[in-house]
Amino acid sequence: MMSNTTDGWRRPRRVPDARAQGPRTPIDPAKIGRSSVRRRARGMTHGEAVQALADAELEAQLDRRYEGAADHGSRREAELAEWRRIGQFLAVTGGPYDPEDDAVVQEELAAEAAAAEAREAEQRAAARVVARADQLQALRERGTLEQTEPREGDEAALDELTRRAGSYMQPDVDAWLARALAAHRGHYADPAARDAAAGLLHPPVLAHAALLAALVQLVPGAHVDQLPFAARLAAADSEAVGELAAFLTRALTAGSPA
Repeated sequence: MMSNTTDGWRRPRRVPDARAQGPRTPIDPAKIGRSSVRRRARGMTHGEAVQALADAELEAQLDRRYEGAADHGSRREAELAEWRRIGQFLAVTGGPYDPEDDAVVQEELAAEAAAAEAREAEQRAAARVVARADQLQALRERGTLEQTEPREGDEAALDELTRRAGSYMQPDVDAWLARALAAHRGHYADPAARDAAAGLLHPPVLAHAALLAALVQLVPGAHVDQLPFAARLAAADSEAVGELAAFLTRALTAGSPA
């Protein structure tokens, strides 16, 4: 019977779709209302803004009896609030009103630009993951996966391959990454990348890598590519293999000369 650990990691799991685009930005009636007021207020003096607010309040009273849509009501309230704010702003500056001189408006525009840039960066990163997953898939189909070195982001590419497969079973890519991690190949030559891998790779991959690292220290001349049984052990019970690797590592450390 398989252990609970093995049974747990073999279950299909939901992996984020790297191809998926984020949800479309919902229409914000309040934002539309504020933008409309700012366009209309451009060039107004304080007195003109006060009159515009009075006209808007009267129009709102007349419209309330007919309004049934919540979105329309939220836009109306936003417009009134913006007229009040601009009136207070012009009471200090005197006018004419220019959104480019309005710190509140400029802060909002800067925040929107930063959010748009962040969304674009996320989309570019997702596209890179998809492209790398396509490349790894092509290499595995040609049987040449071992001829490439892992690079930053391959953990996310593994998740993308897992999503496409509908479950966590990616033994060939898992073994490739585990061997690279144990031998410090590719971007795993960087200790920071190896540390980060602990939070990015699945437990069986980490256990496999840890066991390989311990075995090549234990057996002179051994190489990670010559120990295929380690992958089968990790697949059978990754928790036990992780404990075995830790035990061997402690033994090797204790037995090393001071």
